[in-house]
Amino acid sequence: EVAKSYAGKAKIGKLEVDQNPAMAKKFNVMSIPTLIIFKNGEAVWQGTGLHQKEALEKELNEVIG
Repeated sequence: EVAKSYAGKAKIGKLEVDQNPAMAKKFNVMSIPTLIIFKNGEAVWQGTGLHQKEALEKELNEVIG
């Protein structure tokens, strides 16, 4: 749902850590779900646990500007 709202503004993807352990290690993912927001290829925000849509949109809006 959030991905549809931000189409053209942000790319939103999903990564299975069991199938991509190197990525999980690179970004220090210790628990799931973990959300990471990137800007210009750099991780600028990381949070664990479930996030309400409104809270996630707030974080995205701060990054997007």
